[in-house]
Amino acid sequence: MTTAADVISSGRASLGIELGSTRIKACLVGESPSDVLAVGSFEWENQLVDGLWTYDLDEVWTGLATAIAELREQVSKEHSVELTQLKGLGISAMMHGYLAFDSDDNLLVPFRTWRNTNTGQAAEELTSLFGVNIPLRWSIAHLHQVVLEGAEHVPHVSFVTTLAGYVHWKLTGEKVLGIGDASGMFPIDTATNDYDATMVASYDALDSTSVLSGSVRDLLPRVLVAGESAGSLTAEGAALLDPSGGLTGGALVCPPEGDAGTGMVATNAVAPRTGNISAGTSIFAMVVLERPLKEVHHELDVVTTPSGDTVAMVHCNNGASELAAWVGMFRRFAELSGSSLSSDEVYDLLFQEALNGAADAGGLIAYNYLAGEPITDTVEGRPLFVRTPDSDFSLANAIRAQLYGVFGTLSIGMRVLDDEGVELDRMSAHGGMFRTAGVAGRFLAAAINAPVSIAQSASEGGAWGIAVLAAFAASEHSDLASYLDDVVFDGAVVDTAQPEPDDVAGFAQFLERYRSGLPIEREASRSL
Repeated sequence: MTTAADVISSGRASLGIELGSTRIKACLVGESPSDVLAVGSFEWENQLVDGLWTYDLDEVWTGLATAIAELREQVSKEHSVELTQLKGLGISAMMHGYLAFDSDDNLLVPFRTWRNTNTGQAAEELTSLFGVNIPLRWSIAHLHQVVLEGAEHVPHVSFVTTLAGYVHWKLTGEKVLGIGDASGMFPIDTATNDYDATMVASYDALDSTSVLSGSVRDLLPRVLVAGESAGSLTAEGAALLDPSGGLTGGALVCPPEGDAGTGMVATNAVAPRTGNISAGTSIFAMVVLERPLKEVHHELDVVTTPSGDTVAMVHCNNGASELAAWVGMFRRFAELSGSSLSSDEVYDLLFQEALNGAADAGGLIAYNYLAGEPITDTVEGRPLFVRTPDSDFSLANAIRAQLYGVFGTLSIGMRVLDDEGVELDRMSAHGGMFRTAGVAGRFLAAAINAPVSIAQSASEGGAWGIAVLAAFAASEHSDLASYLDDVVFDGAVVDTAQPEPDDVAGFAQFLERYRSGLPIEREASRSL
């Protein structure tokens, strides 16, 4: 029987790397992508510098090398072989944002992430020009904003890409992007699987864009779909990943994708009438559409799957970070009381207690807004916990309110899809907050009033998702949806939470108060 050691030593394993908001993670899979052989990670945080959210690109390479070193050490320890070669490799990262380079490949301004909300003027103008919603975080909104501002670096822009596109470029020499990630840079024409030519022409015709060095099309990465070759790992790229020199080049590299695309893969939600929800620093839902949306909605982005199918995206800038802060506070209290509890144990205890809370969280309201939230027209974030004198202020209700708060803005966006008549056969979810069985999944089902499935095989998240895409590109299969059904998820264990009527009614009451209290959130950002 072929062992994991055989697969690794003979170079038949595939590696996925995802640069998430708080962690860079590497995931090695075997010939069957459902077999996770080793993982490695590196924790990092965004920084607010001169009023803009950013990451230092030097830390990108430090983090990647650290994650790969940890993964290679795990391979050596658990499989008694050294990882020296790969069959496939894939890079994924946070979508959107702005990484601009000149003709000599010099970074022109610090990386501007998806989290920035300073692009309002550009997003509004482009939405009107294109007739589709252009959110604040999209790369074209970032580019157009600096054009409108007359930023000094604009005439020197030669290449604009995302974080995944940047890392892929440095590892392979190829300036390309997977269609899912590209669809968060500039609108895509799904008939051609390329940037929309009519919109490109409209943008180029603007008087304000004459300052650019050429057509916007020439500034963007080349678009590829899942399964296509996006180059190979060069010797220089291998050295960036593994400065020790143990890893060699030559691996086939799949198109780099955004975290939304890898989330769809990790939850087997790439076919029409399927969807997924990813919860982390941000929270977003991806719903694969059968037909175009009837109207333009500021709550919804139109992007694509890694194969190019049209997706409605409900993206919320704020996810589970505020919840994590509360858990950290209770973990510290446990330490002071003489109890040594891990973060996972504290999460489990608090989540189980939340089940004892009232269905409407006892009248408590929690806003998880660490950053601005475009869906609710909130420019800056101010986390708030609000109650009236007659609210039932208990631990169970407080934690239930925090959990509901993670899903509050998402639920507002999902209700727009309901109004559009979008139908779903399956909604899946992934993210660390779903590890405690029977709690977050149950509350999410109430928030969207639909069954929510959580596959145990998706536990490694986006890093596993891009590893699957790398294995797919290196395989003989041609259809991603059938590959996921027949190869990756065949026999997968899935837990499904059904919406419970009391929870649905309770969350509806919570959301009504949540909407009513939004002026408090907006005023807090002005006053504090």
